[in-house]
Amino acid sequence: MLLKSRLKLFLALFSSFTLLAERPIIHSKFKRNNPKPFVVVLDAGHGGHDSGNRGNGYFEKNIALNIALGIGKILHKNHGIKVIYTRKTDVFVKLVDRAKIANEADADLFVSIHCDAFKSSAVFGAGTFVLGLHANQRNFEVAKRENSVIFYEEDYEKNYEGFDPNNPESVISLTLMQEAYSNQSIEAADAIQKSFVSSLGRKNRTVKQAGFVVLKYTYMPSVLVEAGFLTNKKEGAYLNSKKGQNDMAKSIAKAIVNYKDDIEKSTIDVETFNQEKKLTYNKNNQEIFFRVQIAASKNSLDPNSYNFNGLEPIHKLKDGSYFKYYFSKSKSYKQIQKEKRKAKKKGFNSAFIVAFKGDKQIKLSEVLDK
Repeated sequence: MLLKSRLKLFLALFSSFTLLAERPIIHSKFKRNNPKPFVVVLDAGHGGHDSGNRGNGYFEKNIALNIALGIGKILHKNHGIKVIYTRKTDVFVKLVDRAKIANEADADLFVSIHCDAFKSSAVFGAGTFVLGLHANQRNFEVAKRENSVIFYEEDYEKNYEGFDPNNPESVISLTLMQEAYSNQSIEAADAIQKSFVSSLGRKNRTVKQAGFVVLKYTYMPSVLVEAGFLTNKKEGAYLNSKKGQNDMAKSIAKAIVNYKDDIEKSTIDVETFNQEKKLTYNKNNQEIFFRVQIAASKNSLDPNSYNFNGLEPIHKLKDGSYFKYYFSKSKSYKQIQKEKRKAKKKGFNSAFIVAFKGDKQIKLSEVLDK
């Protein structure tokens, strides 16, 4: 009974638990000697019996598909990138299945392509979204329209656990899983948005947050692109044209490459170390060691193993408005890598290694030989 009650407590607490959005410095996918591809999943919104928005008589599903295929054609020329599509033809794909494709591919980036609509035909411009709480009614309306796709699915209540696109409160539950990747998602969205402005001179509608179902179930940085407003006569015609679709594809592809390059520049290749650096006390007698950060939350939890799926020891550290939670401690980098793998097996998929000098967290690059 005690075990069951503790399990219930863990589940209740973990349901409101959020991972802190920080980029790990170590990224095992990028290895200088034997590089693995950077996997990009391109998701053309809507499809099949779901036409998307029909502003000025255009078909959002066709425009989104042509842009996605155009992006992929460009990215295929980059030997360091592998492209996967959620659809390559005019077919309907469930939102949950789009995310499943990305997760099974262990993708590094998920980009969903759409076209916007508004009651006023004067509104125009390209925008990018990441998953988050609606900042205003307009963002909610965008998300509600894209999320309404689930009503085309017979088993949507089962697939989306009672999610209601028309209820703003339903969005709160969407944000928890993606919060671990929020910083990287924002960086990717910002790269795309800047490319729209600098390459195409598009109106900058900035990066926004809203509750999109298709982004909720992906376990990687994820962005939803609204290429422009089909309800605007001039912009709709542009997006429906071959030139407009090619322009958008080139701009987004360029941004993806820039984002990938920025990620790789911040990566330390642990396999280039010929031997592990000996970690001792520095001249200030402060010990240097490693921990595995597994999560962070604005809620304070007791660092007991039953609150962290059986992991122990757990160390809690307050950082601003967040409480950070770390698993294990070691002077050995090889040993802490094993501990990180252990944390991931326990369900903490976003776990990453951090370094400490005494009580202060420092950059891994300050500790490890490059």
